[in-house]
Amino acid sequence: MESLCHVKPQQLRFEQPLPLKSGAQLASYELVYETYGRLNADKSNAVLVCHALNASHHLAGTYEGQDKSEGWWDNLIGPGKPLDTDKFFVIGVNNLGSCFGSTGPMHTNPATGKVYGADFPVVTVQDWVDAQARLLDRLGIIQLAAVLGGSLGGMQALDWSLRYADRLRHCIAIATAPNLSAQNIAFNEVARRAIISDPDFHGGHFYEHGVIPKRGLRVARMIGHITYLSDDVMEQKFGRELRATELGYSTQDIEFQIESYLRYQGDKFSDYFDANTYLLITRALDYFDPALEHGGDLSRTFASARCKYLLASFTTDWRFAPARSREIVKALLDNRLEVSYAEIDAPHGHDAFLLEDPRYHGVLRAYFKRIAGELT
Repeated sequence: MESLCHVKPQQLRFEQPLPLKSGAQLASYELVYETYGRLNADKSNAVLVCHALNASHHLAGTYEGQDKSEGWWDNLIGPGKPLDTDKFFVIGVNNLGSCFGSTGPMHTNPATGKVYGADFPVVTVQDWVDAQARLLDRLGIIQLAAVLGGSLGGMQALDWSLRYADRLRHCIAIATAPNLSAQNIAFNEVARRAIISDPDFHGGHFYEHGVIPKRGLRVARMIGHITYLSDDVMEQKFGRELRATELGYSTQDIEFQIESYLRYQGDKFSDYFDANTYLLITRALDYFDPALEHGGDLSRTFASARCKYLLASFTTDWRFAPARSREIVKALLDNRLEVSYAEIDAPHGHDAFLLEDPRYHGVLRAYFKRIAGELT
């Protein structure tokens, strides 16, 4: 299948202040985004793709001269792929607070002239969606054919369907949940403590000291990565395989291949991800709970929704278990909304939403084919 190639990020600056859920505001900000395919004459074929924790606006294709810069959802998006860019105009936006171009902790605070660091305001899923809506306004897109997201991206897609009900026709939420469980919040907190307790963190103002809290970032990524994989996949890939031919009887050196793999993932992550961004994005995950304003009643929460839905989950995803998607499906059915649901028997755990499982891609291909049939 053909892949997109040589895409270019774009940037828009917004001078109108953005009120945030916390009560703070961003006086001005920039959003980095990428687009794929062509917008049709009546602007009815736009699909917004929302990213998860450590992803970005770069969904598919590569950058010129950088063949290894393939987008994080390249297996899904492109000519002839399930989200077919010959039919749809696909938009990926980097969220505020990220470290991939949009205004975040690494940028200068215009109020002080110094790097934001820990002073960057706490952002929520709702704030990201509000910023995305403003970007679409600038692009002249009144209504989206669909909003698609997996994990934290799925939460953004759900928020779009609740607070911008007339601006999308389909909501596609993959491997997501209506809120985080206590266990999920606990994992996020342990990861944040690993970063905050790193001596190089300096209260979030480590930029001024010319250091990076890499030790904390490594541990945070290792914790997160464990939760993204299923036990079956870890057993199949690594089992109890030793790194050396014999045990070293060490409490500090690497003994097992799984330890080597986790350290590799941690090292790689600490080289490109920002510590303050990690804190901000995991907090946004924690805070997402649209039913809170409706007394915890998810059915009442979705009473204002208008679009059609596709939800998909994976049997081995224990971090965003299928039962959480079924809670959303029930709430939608309670409101007589049109919903399709696929529970896919995939062995990969939470990471399955990023992988090229033929059953999963078959579901998305069929659904986007249906949406394409509705275009004028």
